[in-house]
Amino acid sequence: MARNLLIVESPAKARTIKKYLDQDFEVKASVGHVRDLPVSKLGVDVDRGFQPTYVLVEGKDKAIKELKKAAAQAEAVYLGPDPDREGEAIAWHIRELLRGQNETFFRVLFHEITREAIRKALAQPETINQARFESQQARRILDRLVGYNISPLLWDKVRRGLSAGRVQSVALRLIVERERAILAFKPEEYWSLTARLRAGEPPVFEAQLSKIGGQKAKLADEAQTQAVVAAVRDEIFRVAEISQRLVKPRPAPPFITSTLQQEAFNKLGLPAAKTMSLAQRLYEGVEMGPEGAMGLITYMRTDSPRIIPQAQAEARRFIEQAFGRDYLPAKPPAYKAPKGAQEAHEAIRPTSAFRTPDEAARHLSKDLAALYGLIWRRFMASQMAPAQVDQTLAEIGAGDCTFRASGSILRFDGYRRVLGGEDKEDNPLPGLKKGQELKLEELLPGQHFTQPPPRFTDASLVKEMEEKGIGRPSTYAAILSTLVNKEYAQRLKGRFQPTELGMVVSDLLVKSFPDLMDVKFTAQMEADLDQIEEGRTGWQETLGRFYGPFARDLDSAKQNMADLKAKGLPTEVTCPKCGSPMVIRLGRAGQFLACSAYPECKTTTDFSRDESGRIILEQAQPTDETCPKCGRPMAVRSGRFGQFLACTGYPECKGTKPLPGQKERPPDEPTDEVCDKCGAPMVIKTARRGGRFLACTAYPKCKNSRPLPTGVACPRPGCGGQLVERTTKRGKVFYGCSNYPKCDYVLWQRPVPKACPKCGQPFLLLKQLKAGPTLACPIKGCGYKEPAPA
Repeated sequence: MARNLLIVESPAKARTIKKYLDQDFEVKASVGHVRDLPVSKLGVDVDRGFQPTYVLVEGKDKAIKELKKAAAQAEAVYLGPDPDREGEAIAWHIRELLRGQNETFFRVLFHEITREAIRKALAQPETINQARFESQQARRILDRLVGYNISPLLWDKVRRGLSAGRVQSVALRLIVERERAILAFKPEEYWSLTARLRAGEPPVFEAQLSKIGGQKAKLADEAQTQAVVAAVRDEIFRVAEISQRLVKPRPAPPFITSTLQQEAFNKLGLPAAKTMSLAQRLYEGVEMGPEGAMGLITYMRTDSPRIIPQAQAEARRFIEQAFGRDYLPAKPPAYKAPKGAQEAHEAIRPTSAFRTPDEAARHLSKDLAALYGLIWRRFMASQMAPAQVDQTLAEIGAGDCTFRASGSILRFDGYRRVLGGEDKEDNPLPGLKKGQELKLEELLPGQHFTQPPPRFTDASLVKEMEEKGIGRPSTYAAILSTLVNKEYAQRLKGRFQPTELGMVVSDLLVKSFPDLMDVKFTAQMEADLDQIEEGRTGWQETLGRFYGPFARDLDSAKQNMADLKAKGLPTEVTCPKCGSPMVIRLGRAGQFLACSAYPECKTTTDFSRDESGRIILEQAQPTDETCPKCGRPMAVRSGRFGQFLACTGYPECKGTKPLPGQKERPPDEPTDEVCDKCGAPMVIKTARRGGRFLACTAYPKCKNSRPLPTGVACPRPGCGGQLVERTTKRGKVFYGCSNYPKCDYVLWQRPVPKACPKCGQPFLLLKQLKAGPTLACPIKGCGYKEPAPA
């Protein structure tokens, strides 16, 4: 029997580690957090020094029972969750749960999942870092105070289901302010002038107009540009000055979390969330053929570019063998860490320099191989010698004008050798001498317009947040995903555009919570949380400084925040029927304009905005179709479920029908269900969005309906609800608890009421895999699958 118990948070990590240890260790996984603040209430006693109430995470009863049993039989318990704040919190909570079963606990930090690293960590165990845990606890409580106080306020004032977050809302503000800058941007015209010149030897090269009369050239329009063209066309072009220098560009440092997310998006097109998911798998271990599972990279949540000497020595051996001694710098390079970085962590690097991307790719999926290759090449380049580039700069005179040409020749590729063409330059100028006369081939005027600032991509938003000190690299991916999932922003061609909802919510929060939404204030909060981890300040003291002003803003917002539900958001648009001002209201399908004189005037219309953000009323599109109810012409209108045909006699006639060629909804399906209001049979209907629900056949006399049940009970302890079929606003089907909003448990695959024969989980999930429909266990690490019955 094993004498010691090692607990990590991931089953995949547990499987990889287990192969490196002997019979002295039993390895088990907690499957993430085991305790957290309760879902159904705030869970923080503000009056008692912000004391948290922790409860077991739903669905963890079985895992905790196994951990307690194993701990009771072990001599010592080694806690090995991830080496960061979240990992420290997981370790702390596991220890608290297992007290009584065992009293000997050690903390072990695995920065990489390799045989040597695992054994070294176990040979040098530590104790739980209380300051690091308290930093995580303060962050969790802080986020709970913000989210659980402001989100209900948005539900009351704007729409149910909205959320606010301490960092998420500031990130939304960045997106909204960038959009407003784009809308307010006025393009300005400017011109350039390029001379194509020939020297005594090829190639023909280009020079840009840089000065007129010794002053910086500024060409505002075509007339100015043509005047310069006329002035220099017949002038002699002569080399006035020429300078050459050798520059030695250095490689970028190895990846930290934020730079990995940026580069993975720029080079591979991967969103931040997917990058982190793939990196987690590379860290925890992937199957590598006969070698079995192994971790291919070091821990991927880090803000330090530090590399341990052993890894640098191995990289230098590989570089010398693969490329030669010329590619080795005189000594291993060191890179400066950002302010506030945790120097105990390493940068993200391969666990073996000798495991090349080509070798690893034989065992990895396309995305895993691409990300591993990116990490490996960045690390190896960071340990190589600088490149050497000959740069030439020529000043060329023509009358009163000066043109400038530049060129470069790569003398030694250095670190660029390993990048495989990602970072090369070779733009030679012909041999030029001072005083040399050049032949003018042609003059090329170019018209340009200044461009608005671009919308954020995953990479540029992560970079902006990092530079401004908003959030931490480990949270960026989740924040970006939340903004899209909550429909505050949408990705258009890979760039974030705020929705109308996102702009409204951001404006309301900025006005009601100026400190919370201030970028500098948020950055200072991050610095305060770092100080807790460093032991410089207490977590309760930090929360106290924040909560006083926040509570005052919250009380004020409850009284003064604009009530969009009751009054809407005022606009300058007037009602086409009665002349009253129109307001923006939020419906289940989004925003629309409604008359402020409601209920006397019930005019509503959809709207859009032009490039400057001005509201444009939607105009109904006439058609040749006639109304099936009254025979009047019908027009195309937009509603919650897209476009449809509506009678032009509305509101007297409310006739509608689908557009020609539109898919008709499927017929009703009979069921054995009976209406609980009138006793009539119920049928399964398909909604316009594609979701299904139960409806009474006595409609319209009886309008009773209810969600379609799955036959699976909600797994949250004490909930008592059932999982039912629901549909998002965009028509995606999901499965949520019937006790919503008290319980917000959701699944994206259909639950099937069949117990897992391997682990006893009371239901399986129906998944559409390449092999066909499959029933799979939802418990991470179980892995049970079976073909789904027809």
